[in-house]
Amino acid sequence: MLKWYKEAAKNSDVVISSRVRLARNLKKYPFSIKLNDQQANQLVQEVREAGKVLETQTDNRYNSCNVNVLSEIDKTAMVERHVISPLLVEKEQSTGLILSEDEKVSIMINEEDHLRIQSVTGGMNIGEAFKTANLVDDIANELFDYAFSEKYGYLTSCPTNVGTGMRASYMVFLPALTVAGRIAKLAEELGKYGIALRGTYGEASKSFGSIYQISNQKTLGSTEKEIIEKLNGIVEQVMRQERKQREYLLINSYDELEDKVYRSYGILKYAKQVSSSDAMSLLAQLKLGIDMELIHVGQNYNVHELMMEIQPGNLQYQLDKAISCTQRDKFRADYIRQKLPNIV
Repeated sequence: MLKWYKEAAKNSDVVISSRVRLARNLKKYPFSIKLNDQQANQLVQEVREAGKVLETQTDNRYNSCNVNVLSEIDKTAMVERHVISPLLVEKEQSTGLILSEDEKVSIMINEEDHLRIQSVTGGMNIGEAFKTANLVDDIANELFDYAFSEKYGYLTSCPTNVGTGMRASYMVFLPALTVAGRIAKLAEELGKYGIALRGTYGEASKSFGSIYQISNQKTLGSTEKEIIEKLNGIVEQVMRQERKQREYLLINSYDELEDKVYRSYGILKYAKQVSSSDAMSLLAQLKLGIDMELIHVGQNYNVHELMMEIQPGNLQYQLDKAISCTQRDKFRADYIRQKLPNIV
């Protein structure tokens, strides 16, 4: 089955993916931070059984596992593909995961909350992501007794998630605004509306390849519909700003921009070693060039898919073994050369 990041998607020149994440807790257990080891083990095993029910009530296939016993390569690769969070990897207690075959749905068990139900789609399609997450949530709600207050809504470990327990986010590609030095100002502006702009992997992370996350901060006092509508309005404005800045670059710096795109392609095509950070920067230039029709390739090429595949964990996952940084840089260069399309 196609993974979410391999599918053709709406507005993919700027919006890479849409995600909805629901925080839920089971009434019978203390919050995750208060769980003892026995309770954590029991929670993980109990929730993992839900995967069987999901298969019977949806059109998807699911697998489940105990995350804490996976190899470091497996865990790193899943973080890079946005299947699980860095926080889940860092936990020493028993943790679990239920994952759909297409990786569009994942349920993290015993992260900050007992359940983190996540749905991801490619491009600007957060309505579909919410529909899927809501369906999984309804099924889970039939199986488990949630911690819920008539006054406050869903009760969560962190007060900022109380209410709907929902974080809706878009992963966006903003190379023109990044080059113009407008990201810090944009983050400040979005903050006034209760919207956060963060790095590629969320809170406290850096941006790689000009990729950022834009998400709601407020979950209490608003409905899911209101949160999504507000976020959509903000992202549409950001999308207009990015495209306007790209038009400015075309008019005022066409030759320089074109040269950067072709130089990036040349390095990617012939380099013998390339680090992950350099590869992300070069691939970001290539994606921008393809999206702006500065460079033409022979097929409908998905640069973001390659960005995911050349991350350290996913490279080693393909090899099924750990390799040194230098070996990774060599293998990454080889892999990119094999995957790059020809220029038309």
